[in-house]
Amino acid sequence: MLSGRQEKILSAIIKEYTTTATPVGSEFLVKQQGLPFSSATIRNEMARLEEAGYIIKPHISAGRVPSDKGYRYFVDNLMAERELSVAYQKKLELELLKLKAQNAKLARVTAKLLSSFSQCLAVSGILERGEFYDFGMSKLLEDPVFSDLDEASKLALALDFIDENLDAVLAQIKTDETKIFIGKENPIKEIQNYSMVVAPYQLKTGERGVVAVIGPKRMRYGRNKKLIDFVKKLLKKKQ
Repeated sequence: MLSGRQEKILSAIIKEYTTTATPVGSEFLVKQQGLPFSSATIRNEMARLEEAGYIIKPHISAGRVPSDKGYRYFVDNLMAERELSVAYQKKLELELLKLKAQNAKLARVTAKLLSSFSQCLAVSGILERGEFYDFGMSKLLEDPVFSDLDEASKLALALDFIDENLDAVLAQIKTDETKIFIGKENPIKEIQNYSMVVAPYQLKTGERGVVAVIGPKRMRYGRNKKLIDFVKKLLKKKQ
């Protein structure tokens, strides 16, 4: 376990990097995050965090960014799951009902809404029907950390075989669990530079479905997990 001081510094780095996609330096943490430690103390603690593998230094920058290990520690120990406001929940439910009233397929509607609300790539499917939809590829391509065009072809390949890929994902998830895969934890090898929040659910008809959001590792994990949980709850009430 990290010390309380190290946890505060790691949280501040993740908070800033999530917002700016820019590597974070010790001087910035002192000035902008208001941490109650000296620059020297923060530098020393950042060196320890880097040595332990929680943050890494991109080769083109003097700042640091969270590693997969750092994000995992944050998700498991420090993340506050942001509650969705009542107004936000009603808006999402209204949008789902509105699109469903247009006779759109439930899985398609869900993927579209999840992408819109999460600002990530969203996937939704009904397993028994082999019916899968995805929305939001452009959101990933527009992200500041997306620089390798080869990633686009990898993502497209993953989506082309999404039914087979989700089998591998669901094999690692307990019934009714919402799970977060970070970077190389991803069972889908083509998206191991990203993170995924995914959950299975069951309709009243007995059919099994799955919803997921895929985004940069600096995604807002707490918010996206709550979003997936709420959408899953809505879907379980639908026929």
